[in-house]
Amino acid sequence: MPRPLRYVGVIGRGGLVAIRLGIVGTGKIVRDQHLAAIAGNPAFALLATADPAAAAMTGVPHYPDMAAMLAAHTDIQALAICTTPQVRGQLVLDAVARGLHVLCEKPPASGMAQAQAMADAAHAGGVTLFAAWHSRFAAGVEPARAWLAGRAIRSISITWREDVCHWHPGQRWIDLAGGMGVFDPGINALSILTALLAEPVTMASASLEVPDNWQTPIAARLAMRTASGLPVAADFDFRQQGPQTWRIAVETDAGTLALDLGGAHLTLPGQAASPPAPDGEYAALYARFADLIARGESDFDLAPLALVADAFLLGERHPAPAFTH
Repeated sequence: MPRPLRYVGVIGRGGLVAIRLGIVGTGKIVRDQHLAAIAGNPAFALLATADPAAAAMTGVPHYPDMAAMLAAHTDIQALAICTTPQVRGQLVLDAVARGLHVLCEKPPASGMAQAQAMADAAHAGGVTLFAAWHSRFAAGVEPARAWLAGRAIRSISITWREDVCHWHPGQRWIDLAGGMGVFDPGINALSILTALLAEPVTMASASLEVPDNWQTPIAARLAMRTASGLPVAADFDFRQQGPQTWRIAVETDAGTLALDLGGAHLTLPGQAASPPAPDGEYAALYARFADLIARGESDFDLAPLALVADAFLLGERHPAPAFTH
């Protein structure tokens, strides 16, 4: 079992001894989400960041790569690895080999074999490894899971459509091999799906649209089934304009449950829709990471990644016009 971290050295807010943290990869998601979540959690003290392409952030030492950061800060105890997925897996393996606890942005790796190697290495090394499926921490997901636990589910439909030009302008890594294309956001829906259900889900078939200038799908239609045979359909598209759609609808014997806004907005049959909750997903992620470290445990669920891998294996590929973002 992973060993609990020995808290020594850095005194955080309120006199608490904080976990000394480094960040590898400082792109948009770090600046939009991770930094505020870390600043709001007294369990962590951010010591340094590393990224060969990004500029330093005020007040935090910055290095061109993880090795340089760790050489300068030998007291770092944990890392948040937030690079592109193509290089993320090897960085996690290197960090685990150094005895560091790791929060791994989603998707945890660009392949199942590497992801399993990461899990095995963390177990063997006695360190915490946390797959940061942030959408599972959206406000409506846990109440939805609890409500569904007492109902018979008949079918599930997922519509996950967003504008890649808005969310990933100029970020070519997402349409290159290993970048996952539309599955970069779509895996968020799959992470919610696999959290909601008490039984496993498998991929039955997939249809993937691949632009002439992409190596990954820009759209996908998925047909899945649960172990008991319940149908699950998913529609992913990266070309949505105007309002964005992140919706999961679950048809049950008591009516239809709907999760919108990526899981933040829950509507139950016969009840008024809950108002959208404040975005607290990343704050919850870091609270979970601190708790896992304290307990000497890992949380590295690969079910969402396995579904994506199976979609690539089973998917029929259809050409689509070139698309620039």
